[in-house]
Amino acid sequence: MLNLPGPLVSVDWLAGHLNHRTLRIADVRWALSGPSGRQRYAAGHLPHATFLDAERELSSPGEGPGRHPIPTADRLSDILGDHRIGDDHVVVAYDDAGGSIAARLWWLFRHYGHDGACAVLDGGIQAWTDAGQALSTDAPTHATATWTPREPQADVVGADDVLHLLEGDTTLLLDARATERYRGETEPIDPRAGHIPGALSAPFTGNLGTDGRFLPPQALRDRYAAFGATSHPVIAYCGSGLSAAHDLLALELAGFDGARLYEGSWSDWSSDPSRPAATGTTP
Repeated sequence: MLNLPGPLVSVDWLAGHLNHRTLRIADVRWALSGPSGRQRYAAGHLPHATFLDAERELSSPGEGPGRHPIPTADRLSDILGDHRIGDDHVVVAYDDAGGSIAARLWWLFRHYGHDGACAVLDGGIQAWTDAGQALSTDAPTHATATWTPREPQADVVGADDVLHLLEGDTTLLLDARATERYRGETEPIDPRAGHIPGALSAPFTGNLGTDGRFLPPQALRDRYAAFGATSHPVIAYCGSGLSAAHDLLALELAGFDGARLYEGSWSDWSSDPSRPAATGTTP
């Protein structure tokens, strides 16, 4: 099986291994508005890429907390098998949003015990085309495959866990949403504006350089050390549990282990009026 160089791969690495028999490529483009990810995929995608729907395949709406609950092990196994992704394959995921959706697939692989079998294309489809690489409109033709989930990692928390942990003031809670949503200045989709009291604003875009690629590991380590990650366990959340995985990936690149995801994120927290909400910039 092909060995990934890490949780991030470059365009050059992917182009050099594009036709390897154990490589699979996943287009996971998704957005709250505009053309759907599937429409964007149909208009042009990386060669051999299959399309995975973040809304319906990388999530299980209605089956857990928040808008994008984690798919069960059996459900994810069926979905990946349907896309001809199996135990003998490695996957490179990409999007057009700085890796904020692609990181979800990376995290799901890690959560279900396939750490090291999925990576994110640094810079996404933009980096691919900027490097002069071609797109395709052809559907992939791969043989059938079986993906076997393993014991889930203890890397997920719920709302009650967040409440309990924050009472002890020993956990670092990071909000990966845009700063204006954290401050409560705007809320395009969830029931209330604001953030979880005590959370710090850590928008996922801060993990990226001006070129849309991840910052070097030391720069990421400096960023998260400034939040307090060197002395506190970390929980990350976002609007619905998708883009928080970007902060979790950045933390791994920075060398911080053990960070967890608040699965339901703000969409879950804000749906219960009994839970407190804060606005502004003061934790």
